[in-house]
Amino acid sequence: MAAVSAWLPFARASAIGWVPVSSAAMPPQPIRQVREHVDEKIRLNISGVYFETWRQTVEKYPDTLLGSSEKDFFYDENAKEYFFDRDPEVFRYILNFYRTGKLHFPKQECVMAYDEELAFFGLMPDIIGDCCYEDYRDRKRENSERMNDDKGSEEGDTLPKTTLQEKMWRAFENPHTSTAALVFYYVTGFFIAVSVGANVLETIPCGTIPGTDLNPPCGERYAIGFFCLDTACVMIFTAEYSLRLFAAPDRCKFICSVMSLIDVVAILPYYIGLGITDNKDVSGAFVTLRVFRVFRIFKFSRHSQGLRILGYTLKSCASELGFLLFSLTMAIIIFATIMFYAEKKVENTDFTSIPEAFWYTIVTMTTLG
Repeated sequence: MAAVSAWLPFARASAIGWVPVSSAAMPPQPIRQVREHVDEKIRLNISGVYFETWRQTVEKYPDTLLGSSEKDFFYDENAKEYFFDRDPEVFRYILNFYRTGKLHFPKQECVMAYDEELAFFGLMPDIIGDCCYEDYRDRKRENSERMNDDKGSEEGDTLPKTTLQEKMWRAFENPHTSTAALVFYYVTGFFIAVSVGANVLETIPCGTIPGTDLNPPCGERYAIGFFCLDTACVMIFTAEYSLRLFAAPDRCKFICSVMSLIDVVAILPYYIGLGITDNKDVSGAFVTLRVFRVFRIFKFSRHSQGLRILGYTLKSCASELGFLLFSLTMAIIIFATIMFYAEKKVENTDFTSIPEAFWYTIVTMTTLG
């Protein structure tokens, strides 16, 4: 205010012609100070590896170590940095969580060390992204069971012995825990591949029969060989299903599970075929049932971690996929209606009704050509 008071008399004087403003020395006009919050960079020293980020980035999560005032205990006044004697490789994933809001799990890291780093920085494993949570859960379970096995072998008979049923279920669910389980795991995987391959090969024409014009598929020309191969595969699948049913902690829950239904559908056509007579009508129905053998390919989901992750991802995104399908359906109806009324008076048009225009609209919207 003092500066304003000193400046105003000169301005008034110049206005009435007493003193030229250009030749009179006036105090500088006061500058209005506006306090603005300016974000600042912070430097993080993780065991000699330096990271830089914005303060607002880490303060988005105030319940964590970096987002709270507790990080000030690790501040080095001389170096102007925060020092943490922690693992820098795991910290990369932790810092990316602050940046993107998504926490990932490094497959190459020890799951116990990863949990310790998360606990130190105040993060919970529950926030791990869908793309990595299946890997984390499997590694966690395998590590826990391995530690229990080691603890049991060290303590000897001090702990109650595991029953045969529990050992079998553990072997089925975690085949890497023992050599026998791993061998059974690869054997069943091999027979699944053989069964799916045979189901494809038996439809290929095997050449013309000498003296005739017939060119039957391999499944008919070498019916006995394919039948024996299918029998061997079904016996393995039946034994696997029976052993899993015996070892299941909750048999009713196991029978109603998706994988159990896939196992039943995969082997059921074979046993139905054994009881079918040579009646042509009945045999025709059995040929239709053989289509269900293709479901054996879904048995690979037990042997592929990637397929399980894909299934988990589709399940978690079911609502979004449903909305996408609903939006696509609305667009198809709208554009099919437009096509129908645009071509209504054209002679010999292919769009005789709105449903007739559906296919044209679908292939156009999905860029099929």
